Amino acid sequence: MQGLQRAFDDVLAVQGVDLTVEEGEIYGFLGPNGAGKTTTVRMLTTLLLPTGGQARVAGHDVVSEARAVRSSIGVALQEAALDPLMTGRELIRLQATLQGLPSAEGRRRADDLLERVDLVAAADRRVGGYSGGMKRRLDLAAALVHEPRVLFLDEPTTGLDPVSRKTIWEEVQTLNDEGTTVFLTTQYLEEADQLADNVAIIDSGRIVAEGTPESLKAEIGHPHIQLQIAAGSIAAAEEVCARIGQLLPPKDGKTVLVEVENGAADIPPVVRALDEAGIAVEALELVRPTLDDVFVAKTGYHLEEESGESAAEAVEA
Repeated sequence: MQGLQRAFDDVLAVQGVDLTVEEGEIYGFLGPNGAGKTTTVRMLTTLLLPTGGQARVAGHDVVSEARAVRSSIGVALQEAALDPLMTGRELIRLQATLQGLPSAEGRRRADDLLERVDLVAAADRRVGGYSGGMKRRLDLAAALVHEPRVLFLDEPTTGLDPVSRKTIWEEVQTLNDEGTTVFLTTQYLEEADQLADNVAIIDSGRIVAEGTPESLKAEIGHPHIQLQIAAGSIAAAEEVCARIGQLLPPKDGKTVLVEVENGAADIPPVVRALDEAGIAVEALELVRPTLDDVFVAKTGYHLEEESGESAAEAVEA
């Protein structure tokens, strides 16, 4: 996509987004609520016309070749449109019919997909009685009926408990291993870090950072070793550690932070130097930069604080 824009009256919700997603990768689109993630996905899936710029999905223009785009993609949006009066099996078969699959093929695909997302036991129950996690898995199965080349997942695990979230992660990874390109929007840092080959961070409708999770974290700095030192030895410990790496501002009067280039490989020299100086270390931890550190550096605030929901607060599914 190049210069992709979407305005709502006087509000420019997406402000000239440039992105390239390679075939066969998982691309993480990371940002808080209201950043422009869902608006971007709705344009890429032909549900919303851009007001500027252009985009191609699976080789097709999202405006002039919208029908071809729709036949190439699967979409599971944040709010699943599932008829609560239908059973899971009926819903998947209906989706197969809408995608033009022959009746026998549709039944076979429905059975295969229900098994894949572990809903066989609930296949003939009405969807209205499904838990949140079950509905998300059913929506994912519906998006896969026609074996799409590109799968769009818009915050697929928001509101799910950790077990259901992990199940979705595993299925997304499996689909990608089988060759499906996945465009994943999320407000969960761990989700992007675990799944995505490349990540773009969007804030207020603009891309503020893009790259692999590791390259983005490397931009922020090297890992650092956090040392809990016995009282009275802080100054001496800092003097020793400064010979090995860059000292960082301390958190308190008992902690020494030293940035190191080689990560875990630099722990033995630090410990050995402190021991030779007669300095007692009460605790030690290697701390690596996180995507939250990247987000703070690029935007000035923490993503997960802004999202208003943590994994611990997710509803049961």
